[in-house]
Amino acid sequence: MQLGPGYRASALRRMRDGPFDAVIVGGGVVGCGTALDAATRGLDVALVEARDFASGTSSRSSKLLHGGLRYLEQGRMELVREALRERALLLERLCPHLAHSVPILLPLAPRSFDRGYLGAGVALYDLLGGHRDVPRHRHLTRGAALRMAPGLRPDAISGGILIHDGQVDDARHTVALARTAAHYGATVLSSARAETFLGEHERVEGVRVRDLESDDELEIRGRVTINATGVWSDELLATLGRPSPFHIRASKGVHLVVPRDRIQSEAGLLLRTESSVLFVLPWGSHWLVGTTDTPWDLDLAHPAATRADIEYLLEHVNPILCSPLGGDDVVGVYAGLRPLLARATGQTSELSRRHAVGSPAPGLVAVAGGKFTTYRVMARDAVDAAAEHLGGSIAESCTHEVPLLGAEGWRSLQNARHRLAERSGLDVAWIGHLLGRYGSEATALLEMIAAVPELGRPVPGAEGYLAAEVRWAVAAEAALHVDDVLTRRTRISIETEDRGVAAVRPVAELMAPVLGWSEFEIEREIAAYRSRVQAERASQEQLTDELADFTRTAAADLRAPSTAGAR
Repeated sequence: MQLGPGYRASALRRMRDGPFDAVIVGGGVVGCGTALDAATRGLDVALVEARDFASGTSSRSSKLLHGGLRYLEQGRMELVREALRERALLLERLCPHLAHSVPILLPLAPRSFDRGYLGAGVALYDLLGGHRDVPRHRHLTRGAALRMAPGLRPDAISGGILIHDGQVDDARHTVALARTAAHYGATVLSSARAETFLGEHERVEGVRVRDLESDDELEIRGRVTINATGVWSDELLATLGRPSPFHIRASKGVHLVVPRDRIQSEAGLLLRTESSVLFVLPWGSHWLVGTTDTPWDLDLAHPAATRADIEYLLEHVNPILCSPLGGDDVVGVYAGLRPLLARATGQTSELSRRHAVGSPAPGLVAVAGGKFTTYRVMARDAVDAAAEHLGGSIAESCTHEVPLLGAEGWRSLQNARHRLAERSGLDVAWIGHLLGRYGSEATALLEMIAAVPELGRPVPGAEGYLAAEVRWAVAAEAALHVDDVLTRRTRISIETEDRGVAAVRPVAELMAPVLGWSEFEIEREIAAYRSRVQAERASQEQLTDELADFTRTAAADLRAPSTAGAR
């Protein structure tokens, strides 16, 4: 299903015409998952997202599909079991082209008694997960651990335990969810901000939406409305003037991106801190180092990393490394917000990662909390709750059997990648790259390259991606602005030392013919992206969240700023 400019125009017409069975607000992983769940149950579905699909939490995670060892330590075994079941589904059936297992080493400190304690925990972790989708854990001697991770200080470890979890490109996965939902009949629209609820006699009957590309207003009516706006949940529900069934507290998580050659290891690392855990995870030619876990009550659309956040992460990873990381080693930084179900008291690291579904008004369902790995369960529960507002029974959820676009046929193409390379003239490494990002849809990109050979060249300033990927992002994946391409359809913004500044003009010029941009619009896009990068760099020099937030939100933004109901 191609979500290009033509699709967007038809989606706007369809939404004006209405009505729908279900109107979903929020284009993150939960909202897009809910659209897919509802559409595959036979419902007529509309979904609106204020910015870009996955532009919030769903593109700024640790990229893990996991049960959560620390939740096991807290005794939340059912939460862990549920997440591990979902991990297996994603790795084996739903999106094997986007997700894979990743080895992670748990170093054991010298003179500690952690081996027995942690060993029992990971054994239970394997047992709860069924140890089918990933390899079982292994205990390593000190020598074996150092051979696997020679970049660790020999005096800092006494051995290790090797586990495996899942890894996924969160943003690409969420965009694939949106496209798959559209493939099954949902009408999805980004850059469309829900501003108020519609309805009479206290029953919600849809939302009033502003198209941020044209500034036009439209009403989208539905028999039930589902609020899946994550950290924006409280703001949107507040417009009802009714008590909310739950409250959300935002927790900021910051990740650093450093070159792969700066840490010599064949596996990722899982380190325990005084209050949480720290991951060092492989990410292509880089490592992801994260994360922080601190309350955030400032601008929800643009969580900003501070110098204090960066120093915290470096201070906690460096004691175990032979060659400590410095600020100059940090290529990229990104910050995201976790939507945590709040209690009256407690640190954000202690708040629940369970999800909640409630009905604050007739015709309205709200879903919030949870974690990326369990998005499908959240979506199922939200649609189950919505059924009560539809006046009758609906089909049971079947998304556990619905692969995302690109999954079907992917394995056979993997086996044929050398033949694909010969036919296309591309190096086999490029074929592997495309299959790992687009699955069986890689053949569509190869057809584009065959028709326009220039699209088979690397993007200037971001040589790890092909020009065809930029064109496909606009023609098929609903990208409307250069930030959508540089930050979510690709990861150029965090994988290049200049944060994508050198690539922004080539990318804008590749997008322009599809979107019909004038020279003025090209220059405006370039200026806005450069302004964003400059503001992010400046915010990362600040010591407090307040100063970083003020600096970051000063950047130019081609979409209207988020307000209440801004998902």
